[in-house]
Amino acid sequence: MTAASSLASLADLKVGDELEPLPIEPITRTTLALFAGASGDHNEVHIDIDAARAAGLDDVFAQGMLSMAYLGRLLTRWAPQDRLRSFSVRFTAITPVHARPTCHGTVTAIEDGLATLALAVRLADGTTTLTGTAVIDIRPAHTEGQR
Repeated sequence: MTAASSLASLADLKVGDELEPLPIEPITRTTLALFAGASGDHNEVHIDIDAARAAGLDDVFAQGMLSMAYLGRLLTRWAPQDRLRSFSVRFTAITPVHARPTCHGTVTAIEDGLATLALAVRLADGTTTLTGTAVIDIRPAHTEGQR
């Protein structure tokens, strides 16, 4: 089952609901260079093939925080950013250049108006490159003057 895409329908949210997966365009060298500039992560193994090969790799690979940013996009297209209470990840494998990651989220608990989600980024071959959790406040928003 796909979870609601807006807070208006989160009243019906259930454990086991899945967020609509977020497919990502193939990771290009340009993507890596732009993210390096935006994030300040200029580690050469992400942008210089010679440095990657010197480290024993075949090619450059994506910054782990790039995949975390994509998971953030998955979350914030589902619920407003101000509803995010926690977000953490664990890097489990590299994302090679040209890979097509897809972001996934599943509701694992609902308690006291908070939904806990299990998160993952997976490649087309089934490799999971990132796992994580997030907690989203799903309580109805208070309007001005109501508390």
